[in-house]
Amino acid sequence: MLSLAQLADLLAENPAAASARVREFSIGGQKFNFNAAPAIMGVVNLSADSWYRESVCLTTTAAVQRGQVLAAQGAQIIDVGAESTLAHAARADEAVQKSKLIPVIKELRAAKILVSVETYSPAVTRASLAAGANILNLTGTAGSKEIFKMVAAHDAAVIICYVAGKNVREVGDFDLSADPVPRLKDFFARQIELAQKSGVEKIFIDPGLGFYYRNLQDSAVRVRHQMNIFLNTFSATRSAAPSPFSPCSRRWAKRIYSARMKSRASRRCWTR
Repeated sequence: MLSLAQLADLLAENPAAASARVREFSIGGQKFNFNAAPAIMGVVNLSADSWYRESVCLTTTAAVQRGQVLAAQGAQIIDVGAESTLAHAARADEAVQKSKLIPVIKELRAAKILVSVETYSPAVTRASLAAGANILNLTGTAGSKEIFKMVAAHDAAVIICYVAGKNVREVGDFDLSADPVPRLKDFFARQIELAQKSGVEKIFIDPGLGFYYRNLQDSAVRVRHQMNIFLNTFSATRSAAPSPFSPCSRRWAKRIYSARMKSRASRRCWTR
């Protein structure tokens, strides 16, 4: 059970991180004041394998309608993905992902709704940005430099997700033998530096709490791991990058809290 005393101790141990401000910027012409208020990210899953059924939309029409409803309910960004990260989920190749994503991106952008696309594929990234996507939700590390250059060329933003592998579909066990926070710090420091050197100026971080790992199937182990990272992510960065947080990953409306690896919050808590 998490107590107020534990939260008070955490705050006392990290006073500078808790009071740090993060970089604010505009996305698609919309200004986000991350230090003053959270932003809401709605979720649309185009994969039939996605765990949260309410977010699953199997046609372009259904996906666009859900995106519009979420926007009307207050979501400032709609996050769209075409491949589930669950172990049993079918792999969606680049052609399949593009065929599902591009029509949805174009229609949502035509409705002036900001769109985030989740992928680890350079080809899907290229096509999504060309179609008007405003944010890349990057769930891999392979090809990062190439992907960051694409993001910069389109003046887009990127969500850098922590992934213990080349991409979210190719991970094994999560190392539970040591404190994960230093590992997160090192990972985000490297990725943020690479992104900035590639010209990316709008960066979020995501500890990837909802991704599948083989040794995190026991619910008690998983919750302890997620809570430890969740409570410490505000101090897990050396840059002023905001960090998205949501209690349900891409399965429900996400909040993007102003945070940094020396600042405030995190995102994902369960599997997709």
